[in-house]
Amino acid sequence: MFDTGDRWLVAWSLGYAAVGASSVLVPLYAIALGADAFVVAVVAATAAFAGIPGALAWGNLATRTGRYRPFLLVSLGLSAVSFVALPLAESLPAVVAANAALQFAVAAAAPVLALLVVSGHPDAEWDRRIGVLNAWQGYGWLAGLLAGAAWTAIASQYTAAITAQRWFFYASAAACGLATVLAWRWLPGRPDVSAARFGRATVSIESLQRGAGRAARLAPFSGVRSFWALRRLHPRTLAARLTPALSGYLVAATLFFTGFAVFFGPLPSYLATDLGLASGNVFALFLVSSAASAVAYERVGALAAARSPEAVQTAALAARVVLFPAVAFAAVLGALALPGLVVLFVAVGLTWAVVAVTGTTIVARLAPPAVRGDALGAYTALGGLGTAVGSVVGGLLATELSYVGAFAVAGGLVLAGAVVATVTRRTIE
Repeated sequence: MFDTGDRWLVAWSLGYAAVGASSVLVPLYAIALGADAFVVAVVAATAAFAGIPGALAWGNLATRTGRYRPFLLVSLGLSAVSFVALPLAESLPAVVAANAALQFAVAAAAPVLALLVVSGHPDAEWDRRIGVLNAWQGYGWLAGLLAGAAWTAIASQYTAAITAQRWFFYASAAACGLATVLAWRWLPGRPDVSAARFGRATVSIESLQRGAGRAARLAPFSGVRSFWALRRLHPRTLAARLTPALSGYLVAATLFFTGFAVFFGPLPSYLATDLGLASGNVFALFLVSSAASAVAYERVGALAAARSPEAVQTAALAARVVLFPAVAFAAVLGALALPGLVVLFVAVGLTWAVVAVTGTTIVARLAPPAVRGDALGAYTALGGLGTAVGSVVGGLLATELSYVGAFAVAGGLVLAGAVVATVTRRTIE
């Protein structure tokens, strides 16, 4: 039954729906303004770079001031301003800057979301409460993708695609504005859980990383997980107790996360320009991929428990080695290109669910208990770095070489990561 004390989550998920839609809409808008694959990839890279430092900067400020509630309000309010700025931006640098500002604004909520959701609840319920937060965020993200797909498909029949996109940005700004008002009315007072106390609860940090709840991992490195994981990271402590198994897996994770980004960075440009898909169809592809991930998490968890996380993850990585280049050859299917892409994107979504569920489980197993929080922080940091760098590399390869070459390199990096992880595991065994 819905707890009336959780009404503020409705407000946050409304704003987060707008953010979910922007993950596809901003690249499409940049393409409409003339962006090539490299610029589209830069949009993804700057979003990754802005989000994590933003979460840390806001988090430190919140901790020093002892005020948490205003940061969620600031996050939603600045998101609304960013959404107004995007359709007014008529140059590509302005679009990149406005999107970076949006990601920085969203990161402002990271220090307070987890504290608010566990406030007033005993420690034993924290994992369940974090699952509630993750579910509201994840399904808000899905709702945003669904709204974007429906709007762009319908509105583009009556007006130019770029005009439809601009109006959706204004609708997103209105949604964030409404979310700000609702959050102001519904947000509880100062949480009764301090950042220091929550930061000591390693089990809850792991839950944030694993993404308790079905739709939690739709956005790989959201500010919530990044802030709490990186806040626990003490590089010197970790380096002093770094085991060969853990260091090998962190190298492997950096490689395959970079490979993921090499693929996803220029992907919107490939779909919209090379394949000529309408904006609604591009949205739909990302929607089915995210939905496939969301419905698969619990089943993946059961499968990993029955077999082994390492074996299940290796199978998923091997599938992505093939899937990424396969997307580049969708054009040869002619009329069957879109149905073929739907199948491929569902498979990509399912394999993401596997990596999301098993990755932090493997890190937690390999890390000595004393540095488990540090190891999870390093995993998040390296994954975020790989995402940012890989996006730029993918854009460069697609622009200077070809999409086939970029997606092949993406598959090669994933293969290298899988090999390093397997070799490391066998060496330890």
